Amino acid sequence: MSDLFELSHFDEYREDNRREVKKANGGLPTNLWETYSAFANCYGGVIILGVKENSDGTWKTTGLKDESQLLKDFWNTINNKEKVSFNILNNEDIEIEKIADKQVIIINVPRANRKNKPVYINNNPITGTYKRFHEGDFKCTEYE
Repeated sequence: MSDLFELSHFDEYREDNRREVKKANGGLPTNLWETYSAFANCYGGVIILGVKENSDGTWKTTGLKDESQLLKDFWNTINNKEKVSFNILNNEDIEIEKIADKQVIIINVPRANRKNKPVYINNNPITGTYKRFHEGDFKCTEYE
């Protein structure tokens, strides 16, 4: 899928400017879209749903309650122009995998091409455009 994430190296990864994990066992995390915007506007990245970050930075698989419903909600939201300005993903960018006998969703977010930038959320390019630094998603300034 991506050189950013290989299942065989799962235990070696930590969150950084190209990798993010989200628990997602109660549905799609609300901050998922900030990360999507940040990855799309910067260098791309991988979002893994069904994994939490421990206090020491390691990852633990929590799994998902209903991955098919999460995928349906994901596609409905990412294609809703009121929530996300531009969907740069296709079916090949998302996979359901099993890690430690638990299902996870791996979302490979490519870097948006110049004509689609900025990728922003909540129908507002001024307050809804994000960038990625280290492990965090940060709002862009109006100038940026």
